[in-house]
Amino acid sequence: MSRLLADVTEMFQEQRQYRELLFQVTYRDLLLRYKQTAMGFAWAVFMPLVNTAVFAVIFMRVAPLDVGMPYPLYAFSGLLVWNFFASSLKFAVNSLTSNTGLVTKVYFPREVLPVSCVLVSTVDFAVASLVLVGMMVYYGVGFHWTVVLLPIVVLVHLLFTVGIALLLSMANLFYRDVKYLFEIVISIWMFLSSTVVPVERAGGKLAAIMQWNPMLPIIDAYRDVLIRGQVPPLLSFGGAALVSVLVCGVSWLMFHRAEFEFAENV
Repeated sequence: MSRLLADVTEMFQEQRQYRELLFQVTYRDLLLRYKQTAMGFAWAVFMPLVNTAVFAVIFMRVAPLDVGMPYPLYAFSGLLVWNFFASSLKFAVNSLTSNTGLVTKVYFPREVLPVSCVLVSTVDFAVASLVLVGMMVYYGVGFHWTVVLLPIVVLVHLLFTVGIALLLSMANLFYRDVKYLFEIVISIWMFLSSTVVPVERAGGKLAAIMQWNPMLPIIDAYRDVLIRGQVPPLLSFGGAALVSVLVCGVSWLMFHRAEFEFAENV
């Protein structure tokens, strides 16, 4: 217990001490991501819009689907949240292996690297969210009092994303094939998260499995507080919040204890 308390204290002290470095790395990564792109931040909006258009054609024209709201709004909100999660992990998985000079030669809390990937994707998420607001206005969906719960939903989402990002970046450092497995898992995971199709449509054992997916209540919570105007179900969202805190805390602790071995495995 004493070691655990010492580790936690050290972790928080390091983050406070190196907070300026986190800002600088995040700023650097943000510039590098869009340095030679013609569209810049528009890419954060373009991809979820294109995917929404594709799924809208399928589920509005080919196989009509009732989701309790305009389908483009349902799909875009789900894809927006999912793209933030997937994009954060996509860049975080290589965050240690692509910064070998920093990892091997300079001391700093290495969690700065994967966390900066999440923060860069947060900027994209914020930019693309403006389109969601525009779509809500277009479809006549007003804001409800439940929007005050949005910061809680975002915090839970961030904690879960940071936890998975830390695990993936560390795992990929020790086992380089993790980045290839990640591409497969993230593709399947998207369709198990009610991103474009409600979980109720799955039915049977698949629906039961999907209920254990923390991203499912997180995505639905965004729709609840922004579009439906209702409080997210306490049981499912509370469970996702608890899982997010545990995943983030345990991952951060594991990452902190293993980071002194990183230089040997780069």
